[in-house]
Amino acid sequence: MGLTEQLADYFGFEEHDTDLRTEVVAGLTTFLTMSYIVVVNPSILVAAIDVPSRTTAETIQMLAVVTLISAAVATLIMAFYANRPFGQAPGLGLNAFFAFTVVLGLGVPWQTALAAVVVEGILFIALTAAGAREYVIKLFPEPVKFAVGAGIGLFLAIIGLQAMHVVAIDSATFVQFNPIFASDPIAIISVIGLFVTFALYARGVRGSIIIGILLTTVASYLADFLGYSATNQEVIPESGINLLYEPASLTGSGTLTYSLAGYDITPLVGAFLTGLQNIDGLSFALIVFTFFFVDFFDTAGTLTGVSQIAGFLDKDGNLPDIDKPLMADAVGTTVGGILGTSTVTTYIESSTGVEEGGRTGMTALVVGLLFLASLALVPLAAAVPLHASHIALVVVAVLMLQNITDIDWSDITNAVPAGMTMLVMPFTFSIAYGIAAGIISYPLVKAATGDLDDVRMGHWALAGAFVFYFFVRTSGLLAGQL
Repeated sequence: MGLTEQLADYFGFEEHDTDLRTEVVAGLTTFLTMSYIVVVNPSILVAAIDVPSRTTAETIQMLAVVTLISAAVATLIMAFYANRPFGQAPGLGLNAFFAFTVVLGLGVPWQTALAAVVVEGILFIALTAAGAREYVIKLFPEPVKFAVGAGIGLFLAIIGLQAMHVVAIDSATFVQFNPIFASDPIAIISVIGLFVTFALYARGVRGSIIIGILLTTVASYLADFLGYSATNQEVIPESGINLLYEPASLTGSGTLTYSLAGYDITPLVGAFLTGLQNIDGLSFALIVFTFFFVDFFDTAGTLTGVSQIAGFLDKDGNLPDIDKPLMADAVGTTVGGILGTSTVTTYIESSTGVEEGGRTGMTALVVGLLFLASLALVPLAAAVPLHASHIALVVVAVLMLQNITDIDWSDITNAVPAGMTMLVMPFTFSIAYGIAAGIISYPLVKAATGDLDDVRMGHWALAGAFVFYFFVRTSGLLAGQL
């Protein structure tokens, strides 16, 4: 039996109606759309992680290596254990909370913040093994489950359009059409690349998303060579803060050149052990709770939304054997914290690979191997400009909106939680907040109409947990304990 046959047998290509070529293309697509994290994660964490024996540049390189290793380990576990086409890496939003809220804002040592990530991961492992995480996810109201995919689509769209310079920040309206669109080469090249990708996809061209990304990348390098340059700022997506950077060219200026010291990650590995010393029990528990809460529902929403595209959900909107990808996610978080990075989570960009036909762990295997390969090469994330890779997010966002047909909009008790889920996600830059809005509104509107037969105690418990979370997160209670 050849290698191709062995892979087909192990991952179940026939069962999932796929083949090796499709899975490899899907893996490449997912990697290209999420590989920006290799550059973005270090740029966020370096603000909080200070290693005395390393320069800032060396610390950035160390964090890039840790990002690559943790992403590879978590995604390979997803491939071989869960056999699902989901990529994993340190999560945006959670890394910003780690750096700017916990460490810089609250004055918590970065080693202690890493300890909170490790504890959160261990809790996830225990709860997943006991089936508790699967039970909670099954409690999601049906309209919320069916709205998650479309909500993530809207969320992806705004992230992608930001990176493409189609939308820009406005102090009065929050977002606006790029006022210098006609003179911004990033915006022009991105939009042309987007419509070329749509055209290829509409024609049924296999690998259309990858082709679109690569054509846009080539066009960007060509324009850069001819002397065109970026003229306005880009926003790092889902950071939760106005963290801006100005690329020096259309191809970006964040290329990392690894030094030998950059490969020595020993100051980061195991640093969480130092962080476990002399901690305040209540404040540490609140930090763990915040990491835990956001990661739990971000992961749940991502798995549900991407699985909806792939056709993995059953008639009740549940993902069969969800405990396996949840366990891969939990182990990834724990390994990431031990290595020295913030919470590892399942990426919504996995939807791009699924849209290319990825259906098995072979897709995740390709993603994991590409992360490992990037350790030896200049990171591919630096070679593919952010605006080029994020074309895929807009394409997938449009396709994900098809999921709203599964929702019974004629029933107001379904329309309210579904609509809140979809709207809050993009406007708060958080999958978890969107799910929270849907879950809190569901029992309330059901109770208001007297339709309590569909409401269980678990729905009220989840709604109460979210209310408590928002109180802790926004009342200043966390800061007051530190």
